[in-house]
Amino acid sequence: MPTPQTYIIIAIAVLIVIGAIIFFKRKDKKKEPIGRLAGFAFGFILAGIIFGNGDWFGYSLIGIGVVLAVVDIVVKLWKK
Repeated sequence: MPTPQTYIIIAIAVLIVIGAIIFFKRKDKKKEPIGRLAGFAFGFILAGIIFGNGDWFGYSLIGIGVVLAVVDIVVKLWKK
C-alpha cells in the first residue's frame, strides 16, 4: 500500500503538469494573471496537502483555500 508521501508527490506532479498545460496552451496573452486572492487560495490548498498528515490542521488549511477560491469566484462574477 502506498505511503501518504507518495500521494503528495503524485498530487504535486499533477498540479505542475496541469499548470504547464494551461501556461503553454493559452492563446490569448491579454488575459489577466491570477489574482491575489486566488493565489492565496492555491497556497493554502498546497500547504494543506504538504503539511497535513491526515489531521485537522491539514484539512483546515485546505478548507480555508477552498473558501478563498469560492470568494474569489463570487467577487469576479459580481464585477462583470
